[in-house]
Amino acid sequence: MVPPVKIFGHPMSTNVARVLVCLEEVGAEYELVTIDFLAGEHEVPDHVARNPFGKIPALQDGDLILFEVEAQQYYPALSPVVFECIIFPVMRGTTTDQKVVDESLDKLKKLLEVYEARLSEHKYLAGDFFSFADLNHFPFTFYFMATPYASVFDAYPRVKAWWQSIMSRPSIKKIAANMPTKF
Repeated sequence: MVPPVKIFGHPMSTNVARVLVCLEEVGAEYELVTIDFLAGEHEVPDHVARNPFGKIPALQDGDLILFEVEAQQYYPALSPVVFECIIFPVMRGTTTDQKVVDESLDKLKKLLEVYEARLSEHKYLAGDFFSFADLNHFPFTFYFMATPYASVFDAYPRVKAWWQSIMSRPSIKKIAANMPTKF
């Protein structure tokens, strides 16, 4: 018998609820392993091994462990730089707010340290296979690389290799060809 998928989190969490409802919709068997966020159980080493950001949920299906990596972490750290350096100057006619950029870069560097560690174990974020977790990073990272701060990735060789691997995919090349970086 195949053991059920394990979801590590708390049933009151909206992020956990999203995962649980998806599993219910497809009729998957699962086990909810309660992580008491208020008691700090999300910060214990066992849970951080499942979700290096110390957040909930984490999902375990056999040897595969997944955690949310895009909407709650990466995008908020990276997107302000893109908006300040590329989008706002064109759409609003404003100059770059360097304070916003610097704060975002600090957040991004901390996040990239986690990605660097994760990518030391696997070629891609969810394992040794390209997945939606990686694909989700494409649009804003593509535009981030058109900012003056693209060299931030140089300090994280595994992250940089991961990004180059993503950019070498035929589907990414096709879509990127129609994404202007100068407006």
